[in-house]
Amino acid sequence: MGEIAAGPLLSQVNTPDDLKKLNKTQLKQVCDELRQFIIDCVSVHGGHFGASLGVVELTVALHYVFNTPDDQLVWDVGHQAYGHKILTGRRSVFHTNRKYGGLSGFPKRSESPYDAFGVGHSSTSISAALGMAVASKYKGETHRKHIAVIGDGAMTAGLPFEALNHAGVSGADVLIILNDNNMSIDPNVGALKEYLTDITTSHTYNKFRDELWHLLGKLPGNKEFQKLASKMEASLKGMVSKSSNLFEALGLRYFGPIDGHNVLKLTETLKGLHDIPGPKLLHIKTVKGKGYDLAEQDQTLWHAPGTFDKITGKINKKVSAVPEPPKYQDVFGHTIIELAEKNPLIMGITPAMPSGCSLKFMMDAMPDRAIDVGIAEQHAVTLSAGMATQGLKVFCNIYSTFMQRAYDMVIHDVAIQKLPVIFCLDRAGLVGDDGPTHHGAYDLAYMRCIPNMIVAAPMNEAELRNMMYTAQLPETNAPYVIRYPRGQGVMPQWRTPFEKIQTGTGRKICDGNEIAILTIGHPGNFAVSACKALATEDFYPAHYDMRFVKPLDEAMLHEVAQRYNKIITVEDGTIVGGFGSAVLEFLAANNYTPEVKMLGIPDHIIEHGKPEELHRECGYDAKAIVDAVREMAGVKISADNLV
Repeated sequence: MGEIAAGPLLSQVNTPDDLKKLNKTQLKQVCDELRQFIIDCVSVHGGHFGASLGVVELTVALHYVFNTPDDQLVWDVGHQAYGHKILTGRRSVFHTNRKYGGLSGFPKRSESPYDAFGVGHSSTSISAALGMAVASKYKGETHRKHIAVIGDGAMTAGLPFEALNHAGVSGADVLIILNDNNMSIDPNVGALKEYLTDITTSHTYNKFRDELWHLLGKLPGNKEFQKLASKMEASLKGMVSKSSNLFEALGLRYFGPIDGHNVLKLTETLKGLHDIPGPKLLHIKTVKGKGYDLAEQDQTLWHAPGTFDKITGKINKKVSAVPEPPKYQDVFGHTIIELAEKNPLIMGITPAMPSGCSLKFMMDAMPDRAIDVGIAEQHAVTLSAGMATQGLKVFCNIYSTFMQRAYDMVIHDVAIQKLPVIFCLDRAGLVGDDGPTHHGAYDLAYMRCIPNMIVAAPMNEAELRNMMYTAQLPETNAPYVIRYPRGQGVMPQWRTPFEKIQTGTGRKICDGNEIAILTIGHPGNFAVSACKALATEDFYPAHYDMRFVKPLDEAMLHEVAQRYNKIITVEDGTIVGGFGSAVLEFLAANNYTPEVKMLGIPDHIIEHGKPEELHRECGYDAKAIVDAVREMAGVKISADNLV
């Protein structure tokens, strides 16, 4: 299916200028039609769901009041920006969202002038919008407004607090909208959640504030009276709410909370805030998944459900007559419980992704031994390091792309002290539809250059289990990285007995002639398929599953270099500084001079698409391996027989 039909009012809105032509009494109908359009599109084509439904009214109000794109609107993460894309000229192509060659699933500067800042990782919006506001102030562009929309889940990270701390003293004209729905992907955790609840439930203060500012709006501008009113307000806040002055203590004017689903109230409030200078924060209360009952009831499941029947709510799932391999993350989730049952020192840590990484299984089974720290990767790493100093074996599970945010902590707090934290890097390699902000392209390169690190990648579920088992053994006693991809493995019968893997040892999959294929991690399965196809042509390259990027299996590499004069390396990571580079360094250091071809992620940004589409584009799928063998051997070999 292609383009989805829009309602009668929404079909007239191609830009925010069209939206402004409508009477404000028509805005509720626009919201209803926009919400239905999102439901229609995502049910058929897939994508993120609940977050954008929760900000439909806010999206309409923002584009109705502010002069975008001249006024800069920054969305945090981007899961919530579908309505924004639809209202800013992309409705007719929205069915291509997250598809290969189509719209990005996140705001993207190169895609539209209305996308003021590219996002994908959380918690960046306040810093970015403040940077824009500071620049406008410096340039004398006093007419421009700068708005950051950030969810309460994203506020658990450190970056927003750093930005708030600066915003309060900057004097810059920035509006921060705190979208409070008590959710990121999983339910929020931590003291900030309790703080926001304290504000929200302080009815006495909220009623007083509304009445006070309503009164001030009708009085002539008397600065002394306004100062007095502000003092009265601050005093009452201290009496009725134990913590409601956090934002104002940082120097921001605080407004709210207000109903984020009342588009007329939002419009009225935003018009009032438009002319108030300086840093300010509007707190709105919303419901993630608003307008679709099932999404409101199970907000985690409906964060990104895939395609579904919009009438019945039945999510479309792949049905197979034969047992399917599990997802790597589920193998992790079940295996850590098995290990923890045997080893009381094991703990699990994740920064706000217990469902995605499957630590939720341990949180249910052993709630005192699995911790969700919220969107706080830096804290997750150093917390793990602190626990490791006391003898605990901590599995710190972070998506590869998000581990980049905690790189200093990995070096400073773990590697330098040689603390045995076990980093399980989920979503390594090309993750698919989420695109460049989420691809785990760099971890092999950025981890292998750190002293004291062990860096491993399993080719299948059994190797993942055995690496996890090996990492928690007392004799390992070093920082240990295990990186694995998103999605299914290759072993339907995956619950294999645990076996220790000697650190820095690979395994030979098959002997061969003339050419050796060296693989790391899951792409080893692509090489297996390639070798089967090549065998039908009576051509037999060797295949080695190296398993470790650091330390390398030097004995195995000596064997390869002495037996084969042509080598192909295959990895699901950047070829700049990655596994292939490590092999080349070994060969150069030992004066070997074979012909080497590196397959992996090239040195440019890879956009979104299905993983198999991206593997083909980057040239390291099974067909690409066959082609590389053919090229190096100078033998014409058909790739039509790929298994």
